[in-house]
Parts: sequence; C-alpha cells; structure tokens
Amino acid sequence: MKVQSAAECKIVETNVRAAASAALEAGGGIVRLAPNWVPRSFCVPGRRIKLHPDDYYALGGERGGIDERWFSSTTPADNGPLTGKHEGLSFIVFEHGADRCRILLRDAVAELGAALLGERIWNAHRCWPMYSKFFDNKGALPLHIHHQDVHAAQTGQKGKPEAYYFPPQANNYGGDFPFTFFGFAPGTTKDDVRRCLVDFPRGDNHITSISQAYRLDPGTGWDVPPGVLHAPGSLCTYEPQKASDVFSMYQSVTGDQVVPDTLLWKDTPKARERDVDWLMEIIDWDLNVDPDFRRNRFMAPRPVRPFAGTEPEGWRETWICYRSPAFSAKELTVLPGATVTVRDAAAYGLIVMQGHGRMGAWDIETPSLIRFGQLTGDEYFVSEAAARAGVTIVNPSATDPIVMLKHFGPGNPDLGL
Repeated sequence: MKVQSAAECKIVETNVRAAASAALEAGGGIVRLAPNWVPRSFCVPGRRIKLHPDDYYALGGERGGIDERWFSSTTPADNGPLTGKHEGLSFIVFEHGADRCRILLRDAVAELGAALLGERIWNAHRCWPMYSKFFDNKGALPLHIHHQDVHAAQTGQKGKPEAYYFPPQANNYGGDFPFTFFGFAPGTTKDDVRRCLVDFPRGDNHITSISQAYRLDPGTGWDVPPGVLHAPGSLCTYEPQKASDVFSMYQSVTGDQVVPDTLLWKDTPKARERDVDWLMEIIDWDLNVDPDFRRNRFMAPRPVRPFAGTEPEGWRETWICYRSPAFSAKELTVLPGATVTVRDAAAYGLIVMQGHGRMGAWDIETPSLIRFGQLTGDEYFVSEAAARAGVTIVNPSATDPIVMLKHFGPGNPDLGL
C-alpha cells in the first residue's frame, strides 16, 4: 500500500472558508492535522519522536536535525533566513471530492473564528493563541530565556510562557543529560549574571555554575513563565506554550557545542543591540531566585475527576499542565475495551500517544514509524462545539489503552484559573 504523503495533498488557497467549513462538518467538529516537523540548527535529535532514522536530517545538514514536532500551530517557526515558507504551521487534511486537500490551520481559524475556537477564545484573541510541541534533544539545550510581553513587543512579538510534560511513551531512554537548569542558585547577584553575559564571546561563560539543576522524571512536568532562565534537559518533552517563538540564548557553550552570539542577541531591538542592560532587563529576577521554585513550578499530574468515579466508566484523565493562565493540558486514558464520551468546555488540539481506535468520525492510531512528509492518524483539533457536546472514543483493544495529550488555549473554564 502506498504511504499517504502530505506533499500530494492540494493546498487550498481560494474559497478557504468553504473548504474549512466542509472539513469541519465532515469531521463532526473534529479536523485531522498533518505532522509538522521543525529542525533546529543548534540541536542534535534524540530520535524518540517516531521519525524514520533516515529522515532526521531530511531538510539538509545546514538546517540541522529535526528534533521538534509542532501541534495545532498557527505560529511560524523563527529559524533564520533558510526557514521554509510553512515551517512550524499546521495543516488540516481533508477529502474534497476525489482529491485529498490541505489548508493551513491558521487560515481556517481566520475564516471560521468562533465556529472553530468558540466565542470566548475568538472574541478575546482573534486567533489560536497557543501551540504545543515535542522537543526531542539528545543533550541539554543552552540556558536561555523567553521574553515577557513587554519586551517581546519591542520586536513585534508576544511573550512566551511554556510548560513541560515528559510522556512515558516517548522516553524509553533519558538522553545524555536528563536534568534541567532553572533560575539561579541562592546567593547569586545581578553582578554575577552580568559578568557571565559580558563573557559570552570569550568562550564558556559558566552561567550554569550559578544556576540549579533538577532531575526530570517521566510522567511529571514543570511550569516555565517568561523571564525565567532554563536549560531544558534531554528527556523528550511535550511543551504547551503561548503562540510565540521568541527567545535568547544566555549560555555560550553547552557540552561541546559553541552557541553563536547571534542567538544571544536574537529578538533584541536594533537600538539595544550589544547592550547588556537589555539582557538583564528581560530577566524576571524574583522568579529566578525564588527559594521555593520547585514547590511553585513543579507539576505532578492531578486527576480531573476522582479515578474511582471514572475508571468504572472506562477512562481516567489528569491535568498535566495547570499553572499557567495562557494554556493548559490534560492526559486522557481510555481503558481497553471501553467506549466513552468525554466532554470539555473548550476547543483543543490533541496527539495520540498510545493505542488505536475510533474517535467520532475518525480512525485514530499511534504510528510506530513516520516518514518525513507522511500523513498520520494521530493528531487532531477539536472545535469547542464538539468538545462541549462530547467526543466519543472507542477502544477495541483487549489489552492496550488509548492515551492522548490534549492542549487547550488560555482561560480553560474547566481549570478555573
């Protein structure tokens, strides 16, 4: 059987509204999304996101390895001058007559608005204001920061809170360094940090010497507000985040890899280039030196409803990202042999992590291996109307649960933030 290829799908550029409406109606309020692979020139793939071994450098060595897959994204990747036209953007895939077609999720959102996202999100944001991703790096990333809104706005962008969850299904091994540095060690002064930033072009600036590392455990997660320095470790990470790709690297050498200073000054206003004061201003000092950082930022899963009430019905669900008002995420498990209807108060994207079955009008499955450009049946976007009405999931397996991760936009009414 021929592998279904996203490249063979016709891109709909006219009558987008009609096409998006037809796709939403045909899917019963749920649309299918194509895999969305993103390379990073400064990363080495951890090879845990099911991409074929021959395809981790499918875009060429100059672009770097593919160590990210983005979900439900209307946000373009910011990967420098070689960035592809649609890099980072999710496509809806649908059947139109005898053709298989695709349209950008971003365009469908713009055309359908509240019919897809619901009145609450659409009226407040006029866009889908988050996305999620797999980040799959063999080693640790350099210590870096995501800007707050007030700083990101100076380069025409949005600030970026994010969160981490480490799915057990994607972490059969821990990589080279399954620890993440967050913030600064007790007693660190602003002069200590400034000295590291001044030393950036002189070799290893030793900024992690004044930070603190925490061991990463599968099945748990962390909240990372903007303005917090962090060096993500080598577990494969599911990352809900605000719709932005703004960042600045503050560590000059990580492992045996030198970080170019263009990444230190990335997303700096022209008038502030080479101004270390700018780099210091981005830092939320109180959050970085919080003595209770783990207590305030670590996230163990929390049941959405007591398991004693839901497991007899065939399912259980946990909040896995719940500290940020900008987004939230759940892990849903449908037990073997069960048919369940699960309701949510908001639109969401999802990625299936384990199992196979039926979800509404769709056959869903977890692929073992994906070729670059291949279509899959593991990623979807659920409209608010469909979420509120209830999504029916059928698990035909006698042994294997269906597990999916669900990412929501800001202000999820079910979370109550």
